[in-house]
Amino acid sequence: MSPDQDPPDQESLEQLRRRIDEVDRRLVEVLGTRAALVSRVGAAKRGDGTPIYAPDREKRVIERALELNRDAPDPLPDRTIEGIYRELMSGSFALERAIRIGYLGPPGTFSHVAAVRQFGSTVEFVQQTDIESVFEDVQAGRVNYGVVPYENSIGGSVTDTLDAFRDHEVTVYAEALVEVQHALLANCPLDEITAIHSKPQVFTQCRKWLQNRFPAVESISRASTAHAVEEAARTPGVAAIGSPLAGEIYGVKVLFEGISHKTDNITRFLVIGTEEALPTGEDRTSVMFTTVDTPGALVEVLNCFRDAEVNLSHIDKRPSGRENWRYTFFVDALGHRTEDRMQAAIAAARAHCVDLKVLGSYPMAQRVL
Repeated sequence: MSPDQDPPDQESLEQLRRRIDEVDRRLVEVLGTRAALVSRVGAAKRGDGTPIYAPDREKRVIERALELNRDAPDPLPDRTIEGIYRELMSGSFALERAIRIGYLGPPGTFSHVAAVRQFGSTVEFVQQTDIESVFEDVQAGRVNYGVVPYENSIGGSVTDTLDAFRDHEVTVYAEALVEVQHALLANCPLDEITAIHSKPQVFTQCRKWLQNRFPAVESISRASTAHAVEEAARTPGVAAIGSPLAGEIYGVKVLFEGISHKTDNITRFLVIGTEEALPTGEDRTSVMFTTVDTPGALVEVLNCFRDAEVNLSHIDKRPSGRENWRYTFFVDALGHRTEDRMQAAIAAARAHCVDLKVLGSYPMAQRVL
């Protein structure tokens, strides 16, 4: 081989790169064709009032993409395909009609993480200082949808969200499962860390790791993990436990990831809106009710679901807010409110309740985002 010839492997690599460039060119052309069709869909939706975001359609599109991917010679990971399609749909929203998503801020919270993973990065995000304000924005139409935490696999139900359902007229439109990955972030060397900031619940979830690594460093509670990362960005010697997204936003380096002592830390978020989601065959219905003041009333309500062969996947209670020692109960039932068995269960349960409200039926999340 002469000195001016490329090695065979290098030549092959260049050929492969040229083929990838050609595939990318065709891919962008196809995406442009798809965008043109999306724009026409948006015009049709504006004409008949159809919601821009339809979780039943979203589910079908993603499931079909995953099926096609599994038949490919070299399939990508499911999470990659789903991420690509969620970003595609995010861009589609912008083409059809811009939508606004409310969440519990500031930017970089795990609620923000959930909102971005559910809706992609092209939509407009509106931060709020508390969960109730997200509900208020949705009810008033200031945002199209809100993303609120509902329950955590370690910490249980989010009481602020349960309480907000009592006082606001919104519906549950979709759900998302998000893995909570706690990371230690700081802009200083490890041996210069003098304090670690985060939410109290986060310190509990990372207690073992902190005891092993930083037994003598002070833990300081903050209102949110994002506020903690903000403090680490501006104060020398301060570290924070928060999301890697918060590190990107505020310019703080991730020193360690996955520091929670439980690896299966999953938070279930609800997408709230003012519309009703269509059935998909794999749905969940959330119901809120207050029983009559008679012995066994709660058991009677639960028996109504049992007798109708409706499985309950979640139950919780909160003070009713109307009378001391009276409680509002929350249940999640498997199935859609339009199904005969669900309608029968709810109709029977009403006889044992002072009030009963179906918060919404929506597609069950199939994977962790």
